[in-house]
Amino acid sequence: MGRLVLSVVAGAASLLAPALSAHADDAKTIEPCTLDPGPARTVARILDGETLTLDDGSVVRLIGALAPRARDAGAAAGAWPPETDAVKALSDLVLGRRVKLAFGGRHKDRYGRYLAHVFLEETSGDEWVQGDLLAGGHARVYGLPESFVCARELLAHEAEARRKHLGLWNNGVYGTKPANVPAALMALRGKYERVIGTVASVGRTKSATYLNFGTDYRSDFTARVGKNVLAAHPDLARTLDGVAAKTVIVRGWIERRNGPLIDVADPSEIEVIDDAEEPSAVSERSTPGEAQPARAPVEASPDSEPPKNLRPAPTEEAEPGAVNL
Repeated sequence: MGRLVLSVVAGAASLLAPALSAHADDAKTIEPCTLDPGPARTVARILDGETLTLDDGSVVRLIGALAPRARDAGAAAGAWPPETDAVKALSDLVLGRRVKLAFGGRHKDRYGRYLAHVFLEETSGDEWVQGDLLAGGHARVYGLPESFVCARELLAHEAEARRKHLGLWNNGVYGTKPANVPAALMALRGKYERVIGTVASVGRTKSATYLNFGTDYRSDFTARVGKNVLAAHPDLARTLDGVAAKTVIVRGWIERRNGPLIDVADPSEIEVIDDAEEPSAVSERSTPGEAQPARAPVEASPDSEPPKNLRPAPTEEAEPGAVNL
């Protein structure tokens, strides 16, 4: 089986606005997302809205598509409609059917579960399971280190569901949260959220760049972009200089580091709102029409002393507050 190539879902590409003007002058043709083929098996069981078991006993997590869970709303297990709807949608789509796996990064997590993109083998054109779930509003786009491949295509499918208020996007629990209410964000610690606000300032230390959404790092919301992410995406490092005073959406797991914080693991987790009130991804590879292939890492240069209101970097031993694979 050859490599699998994904394209942005028809109609959804137009929902993602053009990238920041800093990228417009050197825009290139968008490269499709290409995945390496994996095994083909029959789906024997659905464990939850993003996890399934194959007929050989192997377990697969649908990387890139985060299904709703009862804990999102503090509901009783099995009694949260978005969760049960997602399980049903996945069951209707794949249970008892033959699927093939494809990979674009890490193949397995530490528990031995596949981290795979899943395709229905029997359909013409290899129907993409993640794309179907996202377009139907049964999941949100997320990623893990080394597993952000196809972020542009995933975001395009999600944007279609958001525009139509489908599935979980018609539920207030999953609405975008305002950055200027840090106490409410702190109550969401450990949960995956989209947070919107105006960037008050951009600061740098030797270990990270910080988007400060207030004047007091001890209590206000902040987004942190580590030096490893900046080194892997040098265009992002330059672009972040221009986001001060702009309205930005950051997605990720809420942590407590002084005030609430999202530790950005990939450029696709930062979006800038343009005049059309649609998010425009800062990511080089997540915005149709302007995306560039990922570039080779470069060394992050040392920076001068940060301003006083800049959130200090966490210790090197600090772990993310939500997912640890």
